[in-house]
Amino acid sequence: MPDHLTRTTRLAGTWKTAVASCELAYDARFIWREVITTREGQSVLVDLPKATSLNHGDALEAADGQLIEIIAADEDLLQIAGDNLVQLAWHMGNRHTACQIEADYLLIQSDPVIKHMLEHLGATVTVVRRQFTPEGGAFGRTCNHVHGEIPRKHDHAH
Repeated sequence: MPDHLTRTTRLAGTWKTAVASCELAYDARFIWREVITTREGQSVLVDLPKATSLNHGDALEAADGQLIEIIAADEDLLQIAGDNLVQLAWHMGNRHTACQIEADYLLIQSDPVIKHMLEHLGATVTVVRRQFTPEGGAFGRTCNHVHGEIPRKHDHAH
């Protein structure tokens, strides 16, 4: 392992003393073993015991005890509004679409097929660029149920 590569093997509970930060989009925050780069230009080998969903504000602890803050990156999202917001949320959940729930709108990752469906159902859909921190779901990440340590897509024929 090169000298300039920091290794981290665990998720820390707090980041108030973080010495570095790493900005990751939602999909990149589901991580197990991968090299990431901090805002400060430091390469970090993330080597967690199992696939882990990192949230905005989490921190990874390096072998030397230093903390690396995880920041949710801005990404292209669809903001959904409408009088039938509960019905729209149901349709997205029925398709296992990761969804961030706010008081008067919903946020999902940009998907032209889902966008068309929502507009057909009467939603007002606006493209926005923001951090994405969706609800976790009963099985972990919404778009992939987690069975054991590695997520896998399946056809629900349990």
